[in-house]
Amino acid sequence: MNTTGRILDGHDRIRSSGATAAPGPALLAFDTSTEQLSVVASCSAGTLGSNGAGGALASAALLPQVQALLARLALPLAALDAIAFGQGPGAFTGLRTSCAVAQGLAYGLGCPLLPIDSLLIVAEDARAQAGARAGESFDVAVAMDARMDEAYVARYRHTAAGWQTLQAPALMSLAGLRCAWAEAPAPAWRAGSAWAAFGERVASQPGAMQFDREQDRAAALGRLATAAWTAGAAIDPAAALPSYLRDKVAQTTAERQAVREARQAGQA
Repeated sequence: MNTTGRILDGHDRIRSSGATAAPGPALLAFDTSTEQLSVVASCSAGTLGSNGAGGALASAALLPQVQALLARLALPLAALDAIAFGQGPGAFTGLRTSCAVAQGLAYGLGCPLLPIDSLLIVAEDARAQAGARAGESFDVAVAMDARMDEAYVARYRHTAAGWQTLQAPALMSLAGLRCAWAEAPAPAWRAGSAWAAFGERVASQPGAMQFDREQDRAAALGRLATAAWTAGAAIDPAAALPSYLRDKVAQTTAERQAVREARQAGQA
């Protein structure tokens, strides 16, 4: 049976993705690592995804959005083969929400989990925006604003074999980021919120094509979840852990003042 996949955005507008559903696993995936809440559900009947406000709202909005998407697909929770979750890096509270909800659902259903690198979601979205063809090499650097004058950074390459991690996700200061990338060959593409947030303070990479904003995070998450399932990356819920990278989540007053003075000195 051919059906039309649909993507539901965070403002309750429905648009056709133009995709034809094919038999496959029944998967639920969600990510709350950023200010955006992304949820996607897929099965042989089709795929539905949602991108809406996250951040402080994610803990209250996640389960209702999951229930809404599954209801639209007529897909019972008990029919899920696996649950994928964005394991980070990203916002501390968001990562705890994502991992805790995923574990709670998986324990109750007796199904495995699929941990998804949250920076890889950005890379996959950039690949879609670039219109990269299947099997075409796509080399991308990802840098996401981590606040406190720091960035979550990683580099990836996509080939016919799938995604390869060239630089594992790391938390870097802007100075450290500039030094690290000055020593490495510039990628053809770059993506993430750090470019818009920090501007010239982030390492300059002449000639690199840039994606400051994600087009459809839920759709990218869904593709990665399906790929992870196909690759046999499912794990026991007890083994699921968020990837925090940062133990400290706030600056002192003195540290914030030091950052302001450093910025002023750099602009002088």
